[in-house]
Amino acid sequence: MALSVADIRDKFANPNAAELELIARYAMLPEDGRRKRAFDAFAATGLPHRRMEAWKWTDFKAALKAVEASEKPAYTQALPSAEEAVMIRFKAGGVELPEALPKGIKLHRRDEAQALGDAEDIPLGAMTAALAARKGGLDTLLVEVTEAVSVPLHIICEGDRDETNFARVGITVRADASIDLIESHLGGAGFSSFLLEIGMQGGGRVSRTILQRGSTDEAQAITALIHLGEKSEYVQTALAFGAKVARLETRLVHQETESHATLNGAYLCADGYHADYTSHVRHGAPSCITRQTTKGAVLDGGTGVFQGKFFVPRIVGQHTDADMQHQALLLEDGAQIFAKPELEIYADDVECAHGNTSGALDPNQLFYMRQRGIPEAQARALLTEAFVAEALEEAHESVAEAMLAAAREFLSETVS
Repeated sequence: MALSVADIRDKFANPNAAELELIARYAMLPEDGRRKRAFDAFAATGLPHRRMEAWKWTDFKAALKAVEASEKPAYTQALPSAEEAVMIRFKAGGVELPEALPKGIKLHRRDEAQALGDAEDIPLGAMTAALAARKGGLDTLLVEVTEAVSVPLHIICEGDRDETNFARVGITVRADASIDLIESHLGGAGFSSFLLEIGMQGGGRVSRTILQRGSTDEAQAITALIHLGEKSEYVQTALAFGAKVARLETRLVHQETESHATLNGAYLCADGYHADYTSHVRHGAPSCITRQTTKGAVLDGGTGVFQGKFFVPRIVGQHTDADMQHQALLLEDGAQIFAKPELEIYADDVECAHGNTSGALDPNQLFYMRQRGIPEAQARALLTEAFVAEALEEAHESVAEAMLAAAREFLSETVS
């Protein structure tokens, strides 16, 4: 028997107008047990809020009073792609898929909801899994990588003053296969949420490069679930400019021995912008390596958040090698940065470390540049660019310069 809107609403504690709109959208979708389980996981918390420990600095419920169209279109400057790149474009009304595919990539459309593991840990991911159904029937797009793919796969998420833009993509990387994944999340919707699931078999390799941009009337969520096989390698580089509220969350599991993960990112936030980098890495197999570097720079009225956790179980986590570093600049009075690096280690034969610093630009370096005739605003911008550049060094070679150029343009326009 189908549940009424009232029945679904009863699963939420004090739903606000935005949650009521999401409930109404869910009620219009076809009944499906997997969809129901995902939405029930979302209903258990509703939109994440500050009373939830993992979301205390990134309050979506407060930011989303209602699901309303953005007043601004999507940013037009996506990351550049080679002419032969495989382009997939998610819009509020549907998805644009490539007419031809290179050797090594297969696309599978799923018109019905797909199961989502650990949905209770990712409320916005669970919401996306439940509400990702699009006009034309697509619910989940599955990408199968069967060998080393010679061209990048570029996913673009953009709206045109829409209310929502939800999308779900699953990628399976077969043994010894590899792919370069580029993502441009350009806003344009009042509430956008993207769910990515990557499963890698032995010897697989994924390089993922992400650009996130939004406006001050948008909420954006980018959630990734990554599972690494034996001797597989995952490299992630992200550049975020934030939105009214924006969260890039990566939950990664080393499932088999000798896998390697690199999680790097930078955030640059101006007045009215909020960017949250959250990651959770589980070393569920011995002799695995994780390297994480996050850099941030925030101006007056901006907010940056970093939350990182390494979890190392007692037996299977032996011989873990993991390092997490977060460094941030408060460029002006009134800037806010919240950081919470965590190590939860139960194994006794590991090498794990973390570091966390925040402060202002080095006055000695600034003085040195001023003495050589560089105007103060330009000197501050150059020093900030050099500071965040380290976190972008692993970006895919085809877009690495564009990532730095985007950061440089932002800094030249905002840093004074």
